[in-house]
Amino acid sequence: MKKSKTTIHDIAGALSVTSSTVSRALNNHPAISDDTKRLVVDMARRMNYKPNRLAAALRSGKSMNIGVMVPMIERSIFASIIRGIEDEVAKSGYGIIMCQTYDDLAHEKRAFDTLFRSQVDGIIASATRSSGNMELYQKVIEDDIPLILFDRSIDELGVSAVVIDDFKGGYDATRHLIEQGCQKIFHFAGDQDIKVYQERLRGYQAALQDAGITFDKSWVINCPSNIEKGRQAAEYIMRSGNIPDAIFSSSDFAALGAMQILKGKFSIPDDIAIVGFANEPFTSFVEPAMTTVNQHGRDMGRLAARAFLDCIANRKDYVSRQIVLQPELIVRASSKKLK
Repeated sequence: MKKSKTTIHDIAGALSVTSSTVSRALNNHPAISDDTKRLVVDMARRMNYKPNRLAAALRSGKSMNIGVMVPMIERSIFASIIRGIEDEVAKSGYGIIMCQTYDDLAHEKRAFDTLFRSQVDGIIASATRSSGNMELYQKVIEDDIPLILFDRSIDELGVSAVVIDDFKGGYDATRHLIEQGCQKIFHFAGDQDIKVYQERLRGYQAALQDAGITFDKSWVINCPSNIEKGRQAAEYIMRSGNIPDAIFSSSDFAALGAMQILKGKFSIPDDIAIVGFANEPFTSFVEPAMTTVNQHGRDMGRLAARAFLDCIANRKDYVSRQIVLQPELIVRASSKKLK
């Protein structure tokens, strides 16, 4: 016969205590002494007790799960953010249900449907687009589900968000290129429906203006965060004959694609200096090593998780806030010219 699972009644019988004492001890109830808690936890471990999370959820009204939505897990920034979230919420007994939106509104809707059906206790999300499907996010708020945004926020929602100062990241990257003597700096701009890419473009333009460099619209090339698109952008530049002395890319992936094409014809950084954005792991291994902007993903995840836990603990008095992390320019060989 199949052996039945250990229950709190089995643990209570082994210790000659009541089932309610075992339940309280396992839930760290303050009325139970530390010695009793240790005895119960030790016995539960020895008897291979597995708590029934579904039953506990029905009793408490909590699933003890948090929905986490990211555009795509393969990008290291989002993997780092998820790690930061999980590290933080696990301390309070929460698990996570992770969904990918692939920067597509239809996928985003399915992700929300999945999380609603799972009855998550909150959602921590990177919005698909700053001007995206507001109804999805409004429904979360109307259903009184705590919502925390990270990386890509929607200001109109008025919920807590953890972001990086993308304007400053774009500004610092461009200023660095100017300090290296570059004057004709192209920008690979990401999707301008997404706020982070709007801000990186604004930072780039502001740095040019502050340096007295006249901005030329032809210097901005629409280029999604994709290696192949970066290669295509570099090939377009070479066909046009309009050659820059530097490229600031809104993503490391596009910068890598451009570097693959350009370094066969030009010296990097002497002819064309290159700066990316995100500090993907490969940036320190490519040749030449790529200058990039660190977004501090794990810190972003931890802070988003703390905002959620604060919201849960102080539902009536919780005040939404925006937390802005400072980017870090990591200078490597792809942009550092010998003077």
